[in-house]
Amino acid sequence: MRIRFLAALLVAGAASWGPAAAQSGHWVKPPDKLPHVGAGDRMQNLDFLFGALKVAPDDVTAKAIEERIWAVWTVSHSDTASLLMTRVKSAIESKDLDLAIRLLDALVKVKPDYTEAWNRRATIFYMKKDYGRALSDIREVLKREPRHFGALAGLGLIMQDVGDVKLALEVYRRVLELYPRMERIPDLVKTLQEKVEGRDI
Repeated sequence: MRIRFLAALLVAGAASWGPAAAQSGHWVKPPDKLPHVGAGDRMQNLDFLFGALKVAPDDVTAKAIEERIWAVWTVSHSDTASLLMTRVKSAIESKDLDLAIRLLDALVKVKPDYTEAWNRRATIFYMKKDYGRALSDIREVLKREPRHFGALAGLGLIMQDVGDVKLALEVYRRVLELYPRMERIPDLVKTLQEKVEGRDI
C-alpha cells in the first residue's frame, strides 16, 4: 500500500514535467560507452537534446540523442564522485550490491546534486526488490531532473511488478511524450492499454 501511495505521489507530481523509458523486466541503464561531453551550458544543451529527441526521424537518430543525454547526466564534475562511481560499477559487476549501496550512500552525502548517483542507487534497490527505497531515490532523481527517462521507466517497471498496471500505463504514456521512440515503450503502452482499457473496436 505504501509503495502505491508513493508512486501515486510521484506520478501526480510528474503532471508538470515529463516522462521515462523502460524495457519489459529490465531497468533502463546508461550505455557502457558514451560520447564525450564538451564544455557549455548544460541545461541549454539538455533542452536542445530533449527537443531533438521528441522529433527524431528514426530509431538510429533517437538512440544517438539518447546517448548524448546519458553522457551529460553521467558527468559528475567531481574527481571524488567519478572515482566512487567507478567503484560502484566494479561492485555491481562483482555482484556485491551491498558494497555498491554503501558507496552510493557516501556519494549522495558528498555530492547530493549528482542526479545519476541517486538513479544508480534506485537501480540497485530495484535489483534487491526493495521497492520502497527505490521509489524514494526515484523521487530524488525526478526532483533534480524531471525528464529523467531512466528513473521514470523504473517507476513504471515497479508499478508493473506490484500489479498496478493502470499507474504503469500512465507513467509509460508520459515516457512517450518525452521520448516517442524509446525502445519497447510503445509496445508496453499498447499491451497495458489493452489490459486497462480493452481493445479498440
